[in-house]
Amino acid sequence: MPLSAPPFRFSHTEIGALGLVGVIGALAAGRAGKWADRGYGQRTSAAALVMLLIAWWPLSLMAWSPAALLVGIVLLDLGGQALHVTNQSMIFRTRPEAHSRLVGLYMLFYALGSGLGAVSTTAVYARGGWQGVCLLGASVSLLALLFWLMTRGMTTSR
Repeated sequence: MPLSAPPFRFSHTEIGALGLVGVIGALAAGRAGKWADRGYGQRTSAAALVMLLIAWWPLSLMAWSPAALLVGIVLLDLGGQALHVTNQSMIFRTRPEAHSRLVGLYMLFYALGSGLGAVSTTAVYARGGWQGVCLLGASVSLLALLFWLMTRGMTTSR
């Protein structure tokens, strides 16, 4: 949903200011990393995945409420940042001697996933609008949560 179009009619400056909400996620990423380093990576991952899933509900309501947009952005950013940092912490712990290779592989798949997400979202938006995008986001988040549930016992982290 273009934020410069009705019902919002936000200016470019106002749209850019929404990016500042992302600072909350960046600040929380440090906390998520500490929890993962203390052995609570699985719990942190679970909380982050639930936040990602829940975020799509207020985002789907943003046409009726700018506050819903802000709540959705915060939840999406908190969940995404926490999951990113926790994933890295847990992955790097598995083979510390291969840290650089693991960073390279992790970021390769992160970039591939981001690209696939961008292409998918563009196609879904063209056909289903913003509600379709929210459904896609919630579906991917749910799949990630289900995958986590099926694989959580494969690490030593709590």
